Amino acid sequence: MMIRGIRGATTVKEDNPEEILQATRELLEALQKENGFSKEDIASALFTVTEDIKSVFPAAAARSMGWNKVPLMCFQEIPVTGSLPLCIRVLIHINTDKKQEEIKHVYLKQAINLRRDLLD
Repeated sequence: MMIRGIRGATTVKEDNPEEILQATRELLEALQKENGFSKEDIASALFTVTEDIKSVFPAAAARSMGWNKVPLMCFQEIPVTGSLPLCIRVLIHINTDKKQEEIKHVYLKQAINLRRDLLD
C-alpha cells in the first residue's frame, strides 16, 4: 500500500465561520466520494487559507465529520499579489493501492481556475 496525496480547493464569498465550515465540508465530501477513501485511510490532512480568511480553522470541518484521530494542520498561504482571494486548499495524504493517475483532485467554485490541468 502507498501513501498518495489528494489536492482540493474551494472558495467562499466572505470570511464567515459558517460559510467556511460548510464549504470545507463540501470539499472534503467531494474528495472522499471521488476517491473512495474512508477516514481510516487518511494519514494526515493539511489545510491552507488565504490571508483574508481568519474567522475559523477549516480543520474544524473535518473534525465535525468524525476525522477526530486524523492529524490535521492549518496554514496561511503566501500572500502573492493577484492570487485567488478567499480560498481554502487541502492536501490529504491517504493510504491506498491506487496509482497516481487514478487519484481525482477536486476544485470547486472559483478554485476551479487554479489547476485545470489536474481536472478531467
